[in-house]
Amino acid sequence: MEKTSQLKKFLKDLFLSQRLAVLATQNRRQPYGNLVAFMATDDLKHLLFATTRATRKYANISENPRVAMVMDNRSNQEADFHQATAVTATGVVKEVEGSEKGTLLRLYLSGHPYLKDFVSSPTCALLKMNVETYYVVRQFQNVVELHIKNESHHSP
Repeated sequence: MEKTSQLKKFLKDLFLSQRLAVLATQNRRQPYGNLVAFMATDDLKHLLFATTRATRKYANISENPRVAMVMDNRSNQEADFHQATAVTATGVVKEVEGSEKGTLLRLYLSGHPYLKDFVSSPTCALLKMNVETYYVVRQFQNVVELHIKNESHHSP
């Protein structure tokens, strides 16, 4: 079985190579998906993304802050069925405010400097997902779970 430290390094490397994720929100029992530019904190406890407060995703999160985010390294080739990795993170989102906003905004912009004007707008919210679990799927069916709160992992 893979060590937690190896799994965390794998996730960090994947997140540095992939800058977009699919965010899944829900409102009134209707799922909704969006592409978002994301950034992970070094400890993998949080995933950051930004959106304007007038979006459907922001409204959905305001109603129900439980979300899922999917990141992958697919190349849209047949080999993906055996080689691609997909990671689903589940957790709760809240808007970043107060003293931590400056630090997390700098981290977010270190990966997405071209979004500086967007995230600097007063209508834009920096959001932080508190990750509870990462589900890592490799080689089509190999699933490993990493539980962030107690940092344990297992294969179901």
